[in-house]
Amino acid sequence: MKASADEIVICLMARLLTDAGVVGVGSSSPMPAAGALLAQYLCPGRTRALIFRNNVNDPFHESGSELYDRISQGRVDVFFIGGGQIDGNANLNNVGVGLYPRTQSRFPGSFGTPFIIGMVPRVILYREEHSPRVLVPKVDFVSAAGVTPPHMYRRGGPTDLITSKAHFIFDRAAGRFALASVHPPHTATEVHQATGFEYDHPDIVRETEAPTGEMLHLLRSEVRAQVSETYPEFAATRLQGPQ
Repeated sequence: MKASADEIVICLMARLLTDAGVVGVGSSSPMPAAGALLAQYLCPGRTRALIFRNNVNDPFHESGSELYDRISQGRVDVFFIGGGQIDGNANLNNVGVGLYPRTQSRFPGSFGTPFIIGMVPRVILYREEHSPRVLVPKVDFVSAAGVTPPHMYRRGGPTDLITSKAHFIFDRAAGRFALASVHPPHTATEVHQATGFEYDHPDIVRETEAPTGEMLHLLRSEVRAQVSETYPEFAATRLQGPQ
């Protein structure tokens, strides 16, 4: 079975969530939602997907307040977060581009990202667009900090960054990303040219592992049906395999 570009990324996410515990996904994250649900099927009882505002996998009857309560109690092990800008120290900017408060363009806002990025043990950053305007040397506004001074309490933070082109691993001690793999058909050179911040990389960069037949079958059947509860257009157009 041939995998689409989206399926390669989703299956990478699922592999990162093996035995992950409770995985939280926001209401505007169809790719991470698919990855978390796929991991739940592959690791029943060991990975549980909580998809915000999903009829099947959303236990938060009182909306966001319950989600933040659960995070503060240490009951969410992994969470996916995106950013309008992401820099090489894993800082996120969800406020806007330009000098604050006179930003030239505005992003949706920080919401709970500063709390989540510091309190969830594993935070996986995801942004589909991989370009120098998104992956920048330094964010214009730090709305959520990837690293903080030693005296500041935090329970967790970023561990990975996934884009449409590559997978990076974040070293919290060094405050720096390292290239882990490149999604085919992209190349390491292409990733370097499209990344605005510096990062470490091995001499030979491996290709992101291809999905198994079992993964693709689950993704195109059970997972697709559940994703359609929250993201019907995404499920209908991007979980169909190669067109």
